[in-house]
Amino acid sequence: MPADATSPEENAPQEYTVDELAARAQMTVRNVRAYAGRGLIEAPRLAGRTGYYNREHLQRLQLIRQLLDRGFTLAAVEKAIQSAPQSAAGHTLDLMTILDLPEADEAEIMSRDDLAALAGVARDASLVDSMVELGLVEALEGDRVRLVEPAVVRAGAAAVSMGLAPSTVIGLFPTLQEHLRAITDTFVRDVVTELIQPFIDAGFPEDDWERIIALVDGLLPIASQVTLGVFRSEFRQSIDVEIGEQITGLASQRH
Repeated sequence: MPADATSPEENAPQEYTVDELAARAQMTVRNVRAYAGRGLIEAPRLAGRTGYYNREHLQRLQLIRQLLDRGFTLAAVEKAIQSAPQSAAGHTLDLMTILDLPEADEAEIMSRDDLAALAGVARDASLVDSMVELGLVEALEGDRVRLVEPAVVRAGAAAVSMGLAPSTVIGLFPTLQEHLRAITDTFVRDVVTELIQPFIDAGFPEDDWERIIALVDGLLPIASQVTLGVFRSEFRQSIDVEIGEQITGLASQRH
């Protein structure tokens, strides 16, 4: 964005009525009042009988909505929100934005026929259903689907086009997901223990947020490169072993 350009959010008024706040947070007024009653946002500034909310109120509500959308219970959200400084909401939203950024194309929408054509196979409703169950695609109205994980779907389609059975490729995904989850859990646990926990223990100091956000942003490509590098090495070794066993078995049969 050019230096002199401003986003709609920057041009927005600095204070909002409860109706404006609810609209910007994509919530109902009833929910806003409920969260205020639970102490999840601070009281508004009163001018007569009208309450005015500011950007920090909005960021808190946006954070609450994102956490709930990610599957956290309201009790867990309440505990996390109330234990963090008021200013932490905006920074946490920045972190979530980094984590949600797609590494390739945005999610794509296409017809089921086009999805089948990616892999060069005939249209098969059961395969699409399997991909929906795995969270790779989302079924839309009519004949369309949305690729939730475009890079994964296209890579799988490429494998099918090389000759692997679609069911084989789809069956590999849960195994990959399970083992990669174990790897990421270990990696994240170590990162939090060594790099982020001291920041949390210090009470989320405002002047350290930029470093933490840059840390998370920088670790994503590093983790991806290490995982890919190890996989390539192990893949080559597995191929060597498998081919070696096949050659040995064939030689023994001939003798």
